[in-house]
Amino acid sequence: MTSAQRSVHMARIKGANTVPEQVVRKILHGQGYRFRLQWKAAPGRPDVAFPGRRRIIFVNGCFWHQHEGCKIAHIPATRSEFWQAKFDRNRLRDARNLAQAAAEGWHALVVWECETRDIFKLAARLSEFVGPVRLGRS
Repeated sequence: MTSAQRSVHMARIKGANTVPEQVVRKILHGQGYRFRLQWKAAPGRPDVAFPGRRRIIFVNGCFWHQHEGCKIAHIPATRSEFWQAKFDRNRLRDARNLAQAAAEGWHALVVWECETRDIFKLAARLSEFVGPVRLGRS
């Protein structure tokens, strides 16, 4: 891939409303939960937030957040120093966001991109984390 092609490819990658986020939201909505998206008032601006329950969910891409042990999480062969530094910054930010959430009394869950492939297992994990659906509000 040429430098120009790589640039076009990378520019098309979204930061929000990704396919893994859509999978998580579809499962939650189907289970009867209502939530906030990219809620700025919660620590780390999580992908999904339940303000009344003080629960937040971060949906992380395995490549961008370097999911340990995942085959999707690899370091590109070209400009590996650049990529390693970028991934280190992402991990540091993730750890800082989780620590801030805990310090402010929020319960946080990290869902990895590869985990969205088994929707039945993910659905059970999400409902266990969020808790029972409340009638009239969630």
